[in-house]
Amino acid sequence: MTVDDTGSGAGADGRVDPPPPSSSLEREDAHAADSGDDPLALRLEQLILGAERRYTPFQAARSAGVSMELASRFWRAMGFADIGQAKALTEADVLALRRLAGLVEAGLLSEAMAVQVARSTGQTTARLAEWQIDSFLEGLTEPPEPGMTRTEVTYPIVELLLPELEEFLVYVWRRQLAASAGRVVQAADDEEMVDRRLAVGFADLVGFTRLTRRMEEEELGELVEAFETTAADLVAARGGRLIKTLGDEVLYVADDAGTAADIALRLVETLSNDETMPELRVGMAFGTVTTRMGDVFGTTVNLASRLTSIAPRDAVLVDSAFAEDLIRSGDAPASEAEAAEEAAAAEKEGEEPPGYRFALQPMWQRPVRGLGVVEPWLLTRRDGGDG
Repeated sequence: MTVDDTGSGAGADGRVDPPPPSSSLEREDAHAADSGDDPLALRLEQLILGAERRYTPFQAARSAGVSMELASRFWRAMGFADIGQAKALTEADVLALRRLAGLVEAGLLSEAMAVQVARSTGQTTARLAEWQIDSFLEGLTEPPEPGMTRTEVTYPIVELLLPELEEFLVYVWRRQLAASAGRVVQAADDEEMVDRRLAVGFADLVGFTRLTRRMEEEELGELVEAFETTAADLVAARGGRLIKTLGDEVLYVADDAGTAADIALRLVETLSNDETMPELRVGMAFGTVTTRMGDVFGTTVNLASRLTSIAPRDAVLVDSAFAEDLIRSGDAPASEAEAAEEAAAAEKEGEEPPGYRFALQPMWQRPVRGLGVVEPWLLTRRDGGDG
């Protein structure tokens, strides 16, 4: 290639190459023209990622010292779409591959576990990112003047918020990691770290399907958000852990039946005092639960779900193991007759009667699909047992 006095280069065929872009914005516009992407969208992507597109997937895998097969497994686990061999990856993508592969090479993680780490992180952050864009940035980036695009307004907003949101995300993650690690080290044995005995609760809005046919989409979205927010706040405040929300249903766990019972009754009490909310029913079970990627599985979870489907409106049903744990812990009497006898004996001795928080009423045994015959108990709060 020869260089003429204008600084442009001419090839052997006489064509003149254009001069290289003189600024990062021009480079982005050139990349956008090559890839067919919107220039403003590309600038927003570069702002968030903090790096320019430099690598094809093959080049990124080679630079990270990872096989293309393993790199593809990691990317798919993180929820990234296949892009063929488009030049769309950055130094950050290379570094992430190198770190995951390094954990495997050092023997800290198996390859399967590294893929699981990628999948759990990808699924969790994907939902967070969608929420932040849909519910947060959408409200902040309304174009203030005619003719301005949302992307033009979004760029400076993201530029200001990105470092703050990033630091807050790391802070919350560290807090949650510390709490989870604390629960693990308190487990009685290694098996209990994976298969633990927990109280599992499902809370379900009654008649939600009918509501979806009657309510406007925006109104329905506000109702779901209010329900999820109320449930999440109550579960966290009373010492439970929210596992997931499913629109009209929430799944939570607690280390003991007493905590889970208090959460369930507070949910019913709170929503029954809100005229905008449908009625609620809750089902709970206590027993061994398998935990994977932040979710819970097993017969105990299935039983809690089945009890929810047969629970009366604005009521809580629990299984016999749950009732037994409440009785064992002194949170509920074995029967009202026993509670009356204990109160009479305490009064005779001039002592305070046992302070039970909950009452249990046995219901008719009934067959539950896939689980055989179960004996549900109706859970209520005793007078003066507000906890």
